[in-house]
Amino acid sequence: MPNSEGQKRLAVLIDADNTQPAIIDSLLEEIANYGIATVKRIYGDWTGSHLKGWKEMLLEHAIQPIQQFAYTRGKNATDSAMIIDAMDLLYTETMDGFCIVSSDSDFTRLSARIREAGLIVYGFGEQKTPKAFVGACDRFIFTEILRKEDEKGGGNSKPQSARELKSDSRLVNLLRNACEDSADETGWANLGTVGQNVANKAPEFDPRNWGYKKLGELVKAIDLFVIDERQVVNSSSKQVYIRDKRRK
Repeated sequence: MPNSEGQKRLAVLIDADNTQPAIIDSLLEEIANYGIATVKRIYGDWTGSHLKGWKEMLLEHAIQPIQQFAYTRGKNATDSAMIIDAMDLLYTETMDGFCIVSSDSDFTRLSARIREAGLIVYGFGEQKTPKAFVGACDRFIFTEILRKEDEKGGGNSKPQSARELKSDSRLVNLLRNACEDSADETGWANLGTVGQNVANKAPEFDPRNWGYKKLGELVKAIDLFVIDERQVVNSSSKQVYIRDKRRK
């Protein structure tokens, strides 16, 4: 169960062989949005020089390195070590969720098994990550959008135009279908409900993939919906509702 402050306790497991150390600051900041990183472990063969970039960051971020020798050439022993540790943590019943950081499809079954146990799984990996692993997570964040804007090869920092957004047929269909599925008899849908519907259909969906920080900004930019901000009764806050412009 979550701690007394209501925040989820998360186990962060990082595949050092398939993750760039340049994202670590943004990665941990992103994870903090979902809960507390109670466990932070990173797996690899630390006797080699290829993980030098990670070594310099472990102490600063209090990440525990797990040594895993490459016993056989061509076989990834790191993945096996991560999976074993994840199952051990799962059976202790002290975690509320897992953050699996890798672009490797080998973690597909692990993610599915954790979700079967009722825990949430956040996946982090590059856009090349196989769809099977992406779909096995509750939510999947592409690490490209976590990179610094001034870093070479970083995420999409420039918002796409309405024309560019509308040319993305998958995005258009995803938003329209989510709106329709979440709408009442008049066609209006709460934006928060639409967002949850989208996340259920596409774990990798994130407005930042198109250069927008919030779903509301993306919906406004794509210009396919009528937007209505409604005052909440007995409150100073407002809720956003949207309706497909095609609906009369």
